[in-house]
Amino acid sequence: MSKPVRRLRTADDSGAAAVEFALVSLLLFTILFGIIEFSLLMRDNVAVSSAVRVGARIASSEAGNGPCATTSTPPQCASATNFPKMAQDAADAVQRAGVAMPKNSIDEMWIYKANASGFPGTFTALAGATCSTSCVKFVWVDATSKFTYSSGTWDSKSIAACAGASDAVGVIIKATHKYLFGLFGTTAPVSDRAVMQFEPLSADTCKASTAIGAGGHA
Repeated sequence: MSKPVRRLRTADDSGAAAVEFALVSLLLFTILFGIIEFSLLMRDNVAVSSAVRVGARIASSEAGNGPCATTSTPPQCASATNFPKMAQDAADAVQRAGVAMPKNSIDEMWIYKANASGFPGTFTALAGATCSTSCVKFVWVDATSKFTYSSGTWDSKSIAACAGASDAVGVIIKATHKYLFGLFGTTAPVSDRAVMQFEPLSADTCKASTAIGAGGHA
């Protein structure tokens, strides 16, 4: 009588172990995939944070570079719309920089005159903010593999970058993270901004620009 009982128990133990393994493995794989998903999301957050700082560093050092020229050879800008060369240079710097996330995940990039709150115009938060006056928006174009001007204007002569009267420049990047496994949806918005004071221009440059207004260059 003992042998049949032992066989029955062995079969029951094997079936229970299979069920337990299925339940535990499902939980383990969910945790594993979740860790991977959040790691990739963190990667894109870090990439965007790094990119906005690259753009802000370039823009803050070029207050006196004037408007972006379309008549030079090669042209500095593809659009004749009025905006500073430093905005295009900031976009180009982000384009050249090596970032972990694909650049086509970047939806738009703003280079703007920052107010006391660090945002464009009179806005105090990114939610609901727009880029129009003293703000230039770029978008990534896959066909050319470049950031291209999209909208907005900023008169380069209005930039103040003299000692005691220096504006601040901000860079905002909005991107879309694409989840790999779909555990938390398909996409998630990623954004960040960096704000830096314009580097002061030389005293001679500022004196020469006094006659044309607040701008730091002729």
